[in-house]
Amino acid sequence: MKAPRFVISAPNGRSGKTTLTLGILRAFRRQGLRVQPCKKGPDFIDPSWHALAAGREGRSLDPFFLTPEQLRNLLATAAEGADLTLIEGAMGLFDGLDAAGSCSTAEVAKQTESPVVLVLNVRRQTRTAAAVVYGLQRFDPGLRVAGVILNEVSGSRQENLVRRAITENCDIPVLGALPYLKTLTIPDRHLGLVTAAECAAREEIMEAIADAVCQCVDLKALRRLAKTAPALPEPAPLFPPAYHGGARPKLAVFRDRPFTFYYPENLEALANAGAELDFVNSLEAPSLPSDTAGLYIGGGFPETAAKELAANTSLLREVRGAAEQGLPIYAECGGLMYLCRSLRTGDNTHYPLAGVLPADAVMGSRRQGHGYTVLRATAANSWFPGLTLRGHEFHYSQLENIDHSLDFAYNVEKGRGLDGAHEGFVYKNVHAAYTHIQALAVPSWAPAFVERARDYAARGG
Repeated sequence: MKAPRFVISAPNGRSGKTTLTLGILRAFRRQGLRVQPCKKGPDFIDPSWHALAAGREGRSLDPFFLTPEQLRNLLATAAEGADLTLIEGAMGLFDGLDAAGSCSTAEVAKQTESPVVLVLNVRRQTRTAAAVVYGLQRFDPGLRVAGVILNEVSGSRQENLVRRAITENCDIPVLGALPYLKTLTIPDRHLGLVTAAECAAREEIMEAIADAVCQCVDLKALRRLAKTAPALPEPAPLFPPAYHGGARPKLAVFRDRPFTFYYPENLEALANAGAELDFVNSLEAPSLPSDTAGLYIGGGFPETAAKELAANTSLLREVRGAAEQGLPIYAECGGLMYLCRSLRTGDNTHYPLAGVLPADAVMGSRRQGHGYTVLRATAANSWFPGLTLRGHEFHYSQLENIDHSLDFAYNVEKGRGLDGAHEGFVYKNVHAAYTHIQALAVPSWAPAFVERARDYAARGG
């Protein structure tokens, strides 16, 4: 399968990778190309911007969750029908879990045999930029660093000096040079960029970035470079067949401004297992859809819409009552917060929420958990009996006033969770935790969730 592609990376974070990626995606889309965005995960926010720029849903490629074979197959699945695939890296090129750089952008590039284009912020640099490129080129012989795009160039004199230093010392093409422009700034907050859904000026920002890329980047050279990537194996189904006929239970999914953190694979896995997905706006819907047999509440930023969530009292009441009646509910991070008694925002305002879990969510000014998690299910966790699973977390909230009669869902082997030792709760048919999972890494999750929903529906709800 021909799959033209390249990776955008950098020596470090905050180099301008995402801005440049968005501009390139939108610029190629303007040319009529079908361009597929991917992100070295875990990430929900950047892919929301990728989708806006490219008009195609992004995928996260994460070697912490996926075997090399799964990662290549997911890439091939994403690239099917696309003219070009662009993979945005995370942090610096070789930054990973450990000193060996495991799970780094470089590892994704090697596993997918994708050439790398470096974004190099050259503010207050000239010849030193060439030394940085030279080192990145030669640090790992199994990696192909194939081009450079300069960022935050201060003028033609600096650009000419840097271009000459790189081409003469590194034998690598400089494919573009962008000046520093305040108009190319995307709003951010503690976990990175704001989501695309929250930014009212998103189209104006996107078009401005694309204008700059069209003017300053050699898009034809990027296309030629992408075509040098070797073919991928033909994509195989991401999930084995799990639906064998019978009733399709309806799963309600909160998907709106405060709840946007869903991997496409998770939703696909649920549908593959036989679920009918019904997306719900938690801010406006007065109730769950009729015949709801399960509820999935993903992550996001409920604190940004706490007043509106609290005002939708009829939905909060229904979720609380349904949980007491045994409705299967799976909640991640922001979903966990929604199920608590209340949410206290950064301005010290309390908002009453669903009250399914006897605990209170409190937003803090410091990061409480960020990174990969490894969790061992407790004896009380019937959702994942005996399983040790991998996930990830990023949250600034923590829970207070927890009723100690609640059963924890996991013991923490890696990560923060609730308190560094425990993570999540199981209550009746509810599973709620800060940790996000990826369905390809936890293949039992979707079939088990759908089976619970099917049983609930068979009992009459």
